[in-house]
Amino acid sequence: MSWRNKLAGEVDDPMVAEALRNFKASVDAWSDAAYSRPRLAASPVRQGWRLAATLAMGCMLVAGGVTAAVVERHHQQELARQAAIKAAAQKATLEHAASAQSADANVRVPNVRTDAASQPAAASATDEDADLLATVDSDVSREIPAAMDPLAQLMNENGLN
Repeated sequence: MSWRNKLAGEVDDPMVAEALRNFKASVDAWSDAAYSRPRLAASPVRQGWRLAATLAMGCMLVAGGVTAAVVERHHQQELARQAAIKAAAQKATLEHAASAQSADANVRVPNVRTDAASQPAAASATDEDADLLATVDSDVSREIPAAMDPLAQLMNENGLN
């Protein structure tokens, strides 16, 4: 037997040849069955919905973060606006009080002091009132408020350094 006959499938022994034919037939049958059976494939529709849902959730997350930032910034601006209004109101109150003090500066309260030893103990309230009036008189008669004294010491008579 030549090598070409061996490659062509011819075998000298009939039992071996029969076994090889049976093996070839079973392999052919198996491959036909494997190619003809239905295959399970992933549904592209389900993946599409999953992708769409993921994108929607991501967009909602981003929109929520942006909304929270905008609300926080608005809240801070509102607090700053309220603080500015409060500061302006306090400044107006202080200016009104200063103008009232300058108007009251023309009307002087006499400095009335009495000797505590000559009065009975019940008259101590009158002493406190007199001391309070003296304090108010000295505060009203000042040209500048006490808090401005350090700055006033830096200024000369012309108002310049």
